[in-house]
Amino acid sequence: MSGPSAAGLLSVADALAAILSGARRMRAQTVALDQAFGRTLASGLSAMRTQPPFPASAMDGYAVIAADTLDPARPLAVIGESAAGRRFGGTVRPGQAVRIFTGAPVPEGADAILIQEHAVRTGDAIRATVPVQQGFSIRRAGLDFSEGDVLLDAGRRLDGFDLSLAGAMGHAAVPVAARPLVAILATGDELVPPGTVPGPDQIVASNSVLVAGIARDAGADVLDLGIAPDDTAEIAGRMERARALGADVIVTLGGASVGDHDLVKDALAALGFELGFWRIAMRPGKPLIHGRWGGIAILGLPGNPVSSAVCALVFLAPLLRAMQGDPQAGADRTQEAVLGADLPANGDRQDFVRARLETSREGLPVATPHRIQDSAMLSTLAASGALIVRDAGDPPRSAGSSCRILRIR
Repeated sequence: MSGPSAAGLLSVADALAAILSGARRMRAQTVALDQAFGRTLASGLSAMRTQPPFPASAMDGYAVIAADTLDPARPLAVIGESAAGRRFGGTVRPGQAVRIFTGAPVPEGADAILIQEHAVRTGDAIRATVPVQQGFSIRRAGLDFSEGDVLLDAGRRLDGFDLSLAGAMGHAAVPVAARPLVAILATGDELVPPGTVPGPDQIVASNSVLVAGIARDAGADVLDLGIAPDDTAEIAGRMERARALGADVIVTLGGASVGDHDLVKDALAALGFELGFWRIAMRPGKPLIHGRWGGIAILGLPGNPVSSAVCALVFLAPLLRAMQGDPQAGADRTQEAVLGADLPANGDRQDFVRARLETSREGLPVATPHRIQDSAMLSTLAASGALIVRDAGDPPRSAGSSCRILRIR
């Protein structure tokens, strides 16, 4: 997501790079395997055992010597059975076979599995109806992995498949990055909590819930600092509380612009905040504050709901992933799609256009921009599956042309 910036404004790419360059890595902690879903590996995970630990049968049938199956008239004496967890302890010699089941150890001397569909059994003897080659249906020891193999890399976000692999590797617990604690503070005299009846000049504060969801999806824990009125001392006091409770990131919502009631910068300045940048060349979301307050990263997001959402997706989520050691935290997450409607020429800021997302008959994603893009419209955001990402100065685009999208769900 790059492109030239508007005069005097930082580009989106440069803003993201600045945010990620100051990301403080979280400490490592060890958690039980059943508590590790969605967590990020703090160090590479190597196998503590070999899988399978022995040559194993891939099918139900008979462990045989392959050369004995070339003559369909030759009977093979069944001398025992090998089951998963209970191996046959003897040796298979010419003219012999061992009944075997999937996953069971292959007896010494046998070099192939004659599957049961290709065997005719009469009493304690079998005959092969189809010859087999050496190694047929045998999983060699270490086919999946060997002791010492690094199979899960540091920075990987663990899903169910990864956890299953980790368990098979011999791990009951894994080292993961601690979850960043994100403190979220909404600001503004006009805001009331959800479930409260607003006064004549008030609105319901919904941004905190939205940003908290994005933070949790990126692997963080969330501390809700509530709603601070337009009062510099009150805003600063809430931030002091966040620091006392161990916040790693503080996100403010609203109060980041240039109005008389936009007091977040003043509150931060009073606390000794080190400003990284303020205002970026993007739409929506231009008035974004970034910097540090001691060891705490600060993101001051705009108050409009869509602006908050876009900034949280583009900047907060990558920051949280970087803090947990994800090497791809800053990677371009856009993908190619087909435009579902015409778009006029873009202005001098990178634009993030809300769009419905469908799939064409050819299997390609089709992004159709909503007609109204007002940054206060949550209903449009909730109906969107992606943001169409347009560089500054992008020319007019017609329906059917290619575009880049950022999936938002």
